[in-house]
Amino acid sequence: MKNWIIQILIVAIAVLITAEILSGVHIDGIGAALILAILLSFLNTFLKPLLLVLSIPITILTLGLFLLFINAIIILSADALFDGFQVDGFGWAFLFGLILSIITSILEGLFGVRNQQNEEEE
Repeated sequence: MKNWIIQILIVAIAVLITAEILSGVHIDGIGAALILAILLSFLNTFLKPLLLVLSIPITILTLGLFLLFINAIIILSADALFDGFQVDGFGWAFLFGLILSIITSILEGLFGVRNQQNEEEE
């Protein structure tokens, strides 16, 4: 639970940074970034596995690159579900997903956050 809360805070910070970088992505502040981080966590937990199963053939055909489009679909879903977050189109959602992943990875490295799988192995 503690690791999940830290992860949510890191994603919220990454959302704020990414929205500041991209002019086609709008977030209504720190509270909205926290809500978006929680919403993205739930969408990645429940919707993403379904999309992954449905897209196995095209994911294999594109050597995994289709997963980037699935991330954009998750982000557009969050945009549709939450009024405090707005993305100006699929291209911005695609870029937001890429940059958000990079910034989240950097922040996790800076704060020393480890993946749950790594913790279970040790």
